[in-house]
Amino acid sequence: MHTKHVDNVVPLVRSPECALPAAGNVVILGGGIMGTSIAFHLAEAGVNNIVLVERHALGSGSSAKPLGGVRATFSDPGNIKLGQRSLEAYERFGEKFKTDIGLRQVGYLFLCRNEAELLQVANSTHIQNRLGGSSRMVSPYQAHQINPFIDPLALIAASYSPRDGFAQPSKVVRAYAEAAQQLGVTICQDTEVLDIDASGGEIRALYTNRGSIRTSTVICAAGAWSTRLGAMAGVHLPIEPVRRQIGMTPQGAKPFPSVPFTLDLSTTLYFHNYLNGMLLGISNQDQEPGFCREFDYQWLPAFNAAAEVVAPSLANRELEVGWAGLYENTPDHNAMIGSSDTVHGFMYATGFSGHGFLQGPAVGELIRDMYLGRQSFMDPTHFSAARFAGELTRVREVHII
Repeated sequence: MHTKHVDNVVPLVRSPECALPAAGNVVILGGGIMGTSIAFHLAEAGVNNIVLVERHALGSGSSAKPLGGVRATFSDPGNIKLGQRSLEAYERFGEKFKTDIGLRQVGYLFLCRNEAELLQVANSTHIQNRLGGSSRMVSPYQAHQINPFIDPLALIAASYSPRDGFAQPSKVVRAYAEAAQQLGVTICQDTEVLDIDASGGEIRALYTNRGSIRTSTVICAAGAWSTRLGAMAGVHLPIEPVRRQIGMTPQGAKPFPSVPFTLDLSTTLYFHNYLNGMLLGISNQDQEPGFCREFDYQWLPAFNAAAEVVAPSLANRELEVGWAGLYENTPDHNAMIGSSDTVHGFMYATGFSGHGFLQGPAVGELIRDMYLGRQSFMDPTHFSAARFAGELTRVREVHII
């Protein structure tokens, strides 16, 4: 097997060098899906003098290498609402931004192999549909009809949500960034934050490798790197980075059958089409936390063992390319979205635990509305980081991928 590591499946977003502004009304930390979505939504609402700083290139953090899944199939109502709102935005994205983001609504298929998984998924499906979703439970034979790679004898049931699917994250980041710039947002790449002045419990300035920026509002959207940035301002944002790896089969002349984004709940194996090949992966339980983004084959034995049970023809496949990225996991695997209660002017949208791309458009709206002090499409209190200080409690979201 001769697999090569690639830094990205598509090019990163590079903008022309710009001078670092001396001041900004709002400074956004992080140039991934979350930071660019927030920048666009704020600018679209008329907020001016917005600065976005990214320590490398736009989309080079966790947004560079996600699976690209878009769905509203969760067990938690808050996540369902974020997913639904974002899915609606992705469906309108091409028309609004005049670009093709590669949205393919092939559906999501969750595989149940024991009674506990069946009960969990059936309950989640009920909640999703109560909130306007279109998920349905299917039999093992129906799951095989939907996805011929699946061995129906390995299942007891599955859930299928035909409206879900996947898109290309780098194209979304590029579209948001270009639209934000057209609205006056200043984007500064290769700009690393070194410290934040939050003296007196108020945001006053931030210091970078290129100079300082006076500001009264900082929005932390730096994904796996947010804990360090929060600490600079005295705000606790507990995140544990964990490497996730993916491989792609060779691009054959004859494409594979088109199948849903498929996930095995028992093992976290997942796969979907990638051009004329297949994208394969698994959330390797043996992966140590850390910032390593080097590709290796640590995950492959677990994937092959799982595939031999649920999708035998995908086991031991040759891989042509592979890459690694980071999940930004919070203790309960749910995002942190809100404003600090102790540092005035510090806002955050981070810790999405693998769900950032699919929730990005909705979170941009939420942060915009919070900044403007107006009612939004949902109450974000559910996602406050205060829950990790014992101020709020919540049910842990079942973490699948």
